[in-house]
Amino acid sequence: MTHNKEHFFFRLYQKLILNHPIITLSLVIILSVVAATQLPKFRLDASGESLTLENDTSLNFYRQVNERYGSDDFLIITWKPNAGLMDQEALASLQDLVSRLEQIPTVANINSILNVPLLDGIKLDAEALSAEIPTLMDKGVDKQKALEEFTSSPLYTNLLVGENGETSALQVNFERDERYFSLLDARDQLRLKRSQQQLSAEESERLERLEEEFDAYSKLVSERTSQIIEDVRIIMDDYRDEAELYLGGISMITNDMLDFIQHDITVFGIGILLFIMVALFVFFGKLRWVVVPLFSCLVTVLILAGLLSYLDWRITVISSNFPSILLITVLALNVHLVVFYRDFISDNPSSTQMERVKATIRTMYWPCLYTALTTIVAFISLLISGIRPVIDFGWIMTIGLALGFIITFIVFPSFIQILNTEKHQSGSSITYKITHWIYNISVKFKPFIFTLAVLLVLFSAYGISQLKVENRFIDYFKPTTEIYRGMTVIDQQLGGTTPLDIVIDADPNEESLFAEDEFEDEFSDEFDSGSYDAGYWFTRSKLETLEKIHDYIDSLEVTGKVQSLATTAKVLKEMNDGEYPDELTLTLVHQKMPDDVRTTLLDPYLSDDGDQVRINIRVEETNPNLKRSELIDTINTFIVNETSIRPEHVHFTGMLVLYNNMLQSLFDSQIMTIGVVYLAILIMFLVLFRSFVLAILATIPNALSAALVLGIMGWMGVPMDMMTITIAAIVIGIAVDNSIHYVHRFKSEFKKDNNYLATMERCHGSIGKAIYYTGVTIIVGFAILALSEFIPSIYFGLLTGFAMAVALFLNLTLLPLMLVTVKPLKTNRN
Repeated sequence: MTHNKEHFFFRLYQKLILNHPIITLSLVIILSVVAATQLPKFRLDASGESLTLENDTSLNFYRQVNERYGSDDFLIITWKPNAGLMDQEALASLQDLVSRLEQIPTVANINSILNVPLLDGIKLDAEALSAEIPTLMDKGVDKQKALEEFTSSPLYTNLLVGENGETSALQVNFERDERYFSLLDARDQLRLKRSQQQLSAEESERLERLEEEFDAYSKLVSERTSQIIEDVRIIMDDYRDEAELYLGGISMITNDMLDFIQHDITVFGIGILLFIMVALFVFFGKLRWVVVPLFSCLVTVLILAGLLSYLDWRITVISSNFPSILLITVLALNVHLVVFYRDFISDNPSSTQMERVKATIRTMYWPCLYTALTTIVAFISLLISGIRPVIDFGWIMTIGLALGFIITFIVFPSFIQILNTEKHQSGSSITYKITHWIYNISVKFKPFIFTLAVLLVLFSAYGISQLKVENRFIDYFKPTTEIYRGMTVIDQQLGGTTPLDIVIDADPNEESLFAEDEFEDEFSDEFDSGSYDAGYWFTRSKLETLEKIHDYIDSLEVTGKVQSLATTAKVLKEMNDGEYPDELTLTLVHQKMPDDVRTTLLDPYLSDDGDQVRINIRVEETNPNLKRSELIDTINTFIVNETSIRPEHVHFTGMLVLYNNMLQSLFDSQIMTIGVVYLAILIMFLVLFRSFVLAILATIPNALSAALVLGIMGWMGVPMDMMTITIAAIVIGIAVDNSIHYVHRFKSEFKKDNNYLATMERCHGSIGKAIYYTGVTIIVGFAILALSEFIPSIYFGLLTGFAMAVALFLNLTLLPLMLVTVKPLKTNRN
């Protein structure tokens, strides 16, 4: 029955494809042209969601905190004037810079040394608080005294001005985009409801409409942000003769990552295309064997890119590699077809073109199908990562590989039939001599190869045990990039870069300190009529508790600037001759504080009702000892153990937490991914080879190469991240292709004489050439990724290329030696 089905499908394939090569190729070209018309819609994206988990519950809390206390999505400009920070001309230039920046659309305000209140010398009493608080540019302000305050005040030092008094920071804050967050909240609420229960038809329709609306609007926001950052940089350029300036901030980083994506797509695409052309000509020596495979590769990438453009599917830093990887994998399919086709000609020189094509398709269809399926399985496994860009990458490559297989088996036979017949003689090429040499070495050094395999297992096992997921975001970028340089300046001179927030709630079981009317009689002249409650946290005892937490966090090696209500308390103590204000004074301060001072001292750290406080920490991203998860645990342990605050009232949030959640999910995800891939491939091998022993043997070289690359990462201290998480699964998925082809050919050749060594030698001279060609192509193709500006892409390219080199070596040495030693095939007896 199975044979009849195969025969039926092949007859249908011949009727539709093989018998109409010109029509078939014409349809492929037309489809490619249609796809090309969609390319202007091709969309790149590097949003902050790239750093978070798909369903991270911390994300909603993070957004709530940002809405209440202010967003951490602002731009930072470092300002280090050549003439000194307080030089009159430098201050005039800074004023001019701020004035021009304020004209940029959506800029709400700019915090700088020019507009913050100078509190030094102000006494803590009602009269002083009600008076106008001076700023740096007011008449009569002593600039040097102001600089002393900037470099010593707990409020400003290492935030607005570095301790050395040479570098200042401008914080460019943007208006909150209410439409963006309204669409986001509405969409996320329906998504959450969908994950918990069935949506009604009306709700499903509304969710679909909201997703389309949010997607379209977020695209406009991204374009607007990109324009704003470009405008900021243009303005900054006018002041570079007077000062050293760097730009930083989350918006700037995500925007610049778009440039990396565009660079990678261009460089990798051109680099790999040039390499493919050179490699094919070197391998086969004829122009036709450059054109035919290259045509299949380009058509596949073009149609997929057109489809993604039509669907408005975002391409991120992770998935930006899809053209390169797709070119490599589709090329491997074509190389196997070319090698078999040429070997068939050598064995059957008088055959017709149709006979050659039919033999090639019939023989290579199943191994090529299984190589495509196993690679697809590797990429499908990425869907369980929980990280949106990784999930997208998995889907894009799955669609691309399926498309590549179909196009290859349409284009290759059609193209061949319109070309003139050729002659070919196998056994004389340099590649044949290389693979035959590998055969001799393998047989001669069989014990050594088995011993080497065992040593690789031990080496890999220890290395894997040393794997880590902690890494510094700054290490994603080369030292020459503005992101790296800006982060370094902000980290080392202005109190750190990565935000971490701690939100602490009031204990509802704890009673208020004062009765409602305690102050009314004695202080009726200074207080508004009626009782005044400054809130749970704005009391001396609570401020002292917060200061204890604040000082501990500030003492940690990896933390930079720490800001909280304790900062306010420290300023109030300085204004009160070094003494903590009493409860009555604190309440007076809370009520009478001017709005400009309140914006600086209270609003960012204390909720309106006074029942929640926020501690804002800037973490030093450049510190080599930064371990995010350990930092969070350390602070949480101190708060719970050293204060009376209960653990359920302490919440950690901020980009550091979201990014840490993503990192911590990687290791479990990696283990699960590899397990799923290995199990799926093992099952497919059982179906293909119908032998449990053959299935196990065929997976060993590829599992070992994947384990080795993870082991090397562990030995070298290369952390797992969004890019390197995909390496092991991809290595198994792609490297296993060569195992399939080798074992499939080995089974076929073994039937000729039942001689294992002779079969191994013939396989090295036939399928061994194709494995060698595809192996070299894949190795160099991935190595080209080293040209990236994005460090994880460099690691991804070099490590994957190395793993593929190991897989190539093991598939031509260890795999055949295991077949010869174990002897899993049944002997045919005539």
